[in-house]
Amino acid sequence: MSQHTTVLAGTTKGLFLLTSDDRVTWSVSGPHCGGWGINHAIGDPVSGSLWACGGGDFFGAGVWRSTDRGATWTLTKLADGQMDDWARNDPEAAKAFGVTPADPAPFSGRIENLWSLARAGHRLYAGAKPASLFTSTDEGETWAAVDSLTDHPSADTWQPGGAGLTLHSIVTAPDAPDRMWLGISAAGIFATEDGGASWQRRNRLSNAEACAQHSHPAGPSGGETGHCVHNIARGGDLLYQQNHCGVFRSRDGGRSWDEITAGLPSTFGFPVAVHPGRPETLWTLPLNGDMQGRFPPDAAAAVWRSRDAGDTWQACRRGLPQDNCYFTVLRQAMATDTAATPGLYFGTNSGSVFASTDEGDSWAEIARHLPTVLCIETLSQ
Repeated sequence: MSQHTTVLAGTTKGLFLLTSDDRVTWSVSGPHCGGWGINHAIGDPVSGSLWACGGGDFFGAGVWRSTDRGATWTLTKLADGQMDDWARNDPEAAKAFGVTPADPAPFSGRIENLWSLARAGHRLYAGAKPASLFTSTDEGETWAAVDSLTDHPSADTWQPGGAGLTLHSIVTAPDAPDRMWLGISAAGIFATEDGGASWQRRNRLSNAEACAQHSHPAGPSGGETGHCVHNIARGGDLLYQQNHCGVFRSRDGGRSWDEITAGLPSTFGFPVAVHPGRPETLWTLPLNGDMQGRFPPDAAAAVWRSRDAGDTWQACRRGLPQDNCYFTVLRQAMATDTAATPGLYFGTNSGSVFASTDEGDSWAEIARHLPTVLCIETLSQ
């Protein structure tokens, strides 16, 4: 039986939907969401509802919702942008441009942008910049702040990464909706076991003596991983993170981390993805370094795969550009689908989306000339 697959590609100029019934022939629709920069998008395979978040200085911060598989969208603003001030101060000009002045959004002045979305049970979560967490119990129509995170005792020590102090990763446990892990650049990993009532900071190294030596300020030190976590992913009882300086694995919910970078061509990269049915299979896409251009080593693209939870790695190159390849794959721009043989997808800052239906052995470009791809997620029905 064929499975309908939708790839949600968030870009700097809106959300694009790539759809296929055979994962060979793809159609593209978009841009959706008013041309906003979309940092992350997710979908519900049962209802077909979609959510996309993003914004910026001009638009403000908000969550777009669709209940008809992307045909129409509505926006819930969490914070105002420059456009809102302009519309209120010059209503005639706003009218001419089709902008309706509105009451101030509830978290204006507190956040600048939204970076991540996740679902846990009946709740939706959104992560913001500066690092803060919001939750919705009505499918994204209204949102409340999770102040227990920003009230964490360590909050006054959190430092921004290159993109600012961002909560960019939210990992949930479908079988235990009160469990959740957050990735904050550059404050590290935070976890809750009680639905967000309390949070633990979880950055401790379990193999500090065996950890590779990093001279970079963001590298592991003092018995902890570097706090500049780039992305986190979960498979069963395993957690993985691509850090600014290395790839790490946890077998105990993030309470301790093993470095598993050995065998990869570099310590730097952004995304990590896990096989939905085999948690010891994972993929990452190393880049040459933060100050060397942030493109694939030797300008030859490869997705690196491990089938043993990161103990060994294999480069997967077939179908990917091997000469003069200077693209970047950003932190949320790799994902799997849930087919019997899962598809794996990633998007580039040069506007391409690549797909593999054989666990990375071979690749095909399924979209090109999109705006810069900021996120990739999937929805299978």
